[in-house]
Amino acid sequence: MQMEELIKIEHLQKVYKIGDEEIFALRDVSLTIYKNEYVALMGPSGSGKSTLMNMLGCLDSPTSGEYTLNKLAVAKMSDNQLAEVRNKQIGFVFQTFNLLPRSTTLDNVALPLVYAGYKDEERKARAKAVLESVGLGNRMYHKPNELSGGQRQRVAIARALVNDPAIILADEPTGNLDSKTSVEIMGLFEEIHKKGNTVILVTHEEDIALHAHRIVRLKDGMIESDAPNTQITTYRNRIENMSA
Repeated sequence: MQMEELIKIEHLQKVYKIGDEEIFALRDVSLTIYKNEYVALMGPSGSGKSTLMNMLGCLDSPTSGEYTLNKLAVAKMSDNQLAEVRNKQIGFVFQTFNLLPRSTTLDNVALPLVYAGYKDEERKARAKAVLESVGLGNRMYHKPNELSGGQRQRVAIARALVNDPAIILADEPTGNLDSKTSVEIMGLFEEIHKKGNTVILVTHEEDIALHAHRIVRLKDGMIESDAPNTQITTYRNRIENMSA
């Protein structure tokens, strides 16, 4: 069966000008990601992975090159057009959770649906369903300061899922969590992937990248390697034995 392209970037470059100097954050990057893949973008600080994440997430535009997302040519879109694509096509999960501190779990998860124009009753119904799916059905009316770090990240994941986006884009999603909670959160991403979502994970940590099925490594703004994760079965068995 032929795999369907979800993301295709060709000869992408991002150049920042500082005075007379040009700084290349991305250099001629080409990459294809297919529907229902689970991909890790891996690299040290300064490798270009955060810039690439911003391009993939329609948070920034490239200096040159092409980017097609779900058959939409997004590289030359205006800021307003990019905002619409983000809201409909991409669910974001950040290291710092980015939850509204005075809002309940339910309201935090329903927030993207407000911007999408859903009515109150449907927003609540969809938010409740997705909170149930991440194991937080009993925490709907708690506020972020009443939740553990792992629970807050589950809320952030539920919020990312509520719009049924084409992509879940997770930026260092375990950076503020202890090792046991990190394993639980990565297990949740695996469940999300099994249900049919495309997951793109951005990390500098090798053990987190090893949860993905494909690892793209960046260095100096270029793709250094792009290969299937051959260690995934061995790594997953080791994690399961540690959890037992």
